[in-house]
Amino acid sequence: MSNWDVSNFDNWTVEDFPLGGVAIEAGKSKEYITGGWRSFRPIWNQENCRDCLICWVHCPDSSIETEDGKMTGIDYDHCKGCGICAKCCKFDALAMISETEAKAGE
Repeated sequence: MSNWDVSNFDNWTVEDFPLGGVAIEAGKSKEYITGGWRSFRPIWNQENCRDCLICWVHCPDSSIETEDGKMTGIDYDHCKGCGICAKCCKFDALAMISETEAKAGE
């Protein structure tokens, strides 16, 4: 199916689907800055943090930075602002603010 006629989409076979445009090697995600997609940004309050790393376990973007079993910061280059880290934090060490508010404070 060379012209991608979607009028018959329900009857497509695997061979009919166009190949995706992503053709990168595994492990290359660090090379692609994706934090610009974010509408909200997590802000870390180090004083409240207990280094339980529950946020690290739940972060789908591996954006919680750690060293020696302790949180050291947030990788804003790759954080998409989903808010899962702030939602799962039991110590109010992470809060979400709008990117507009964050940029105004820089």
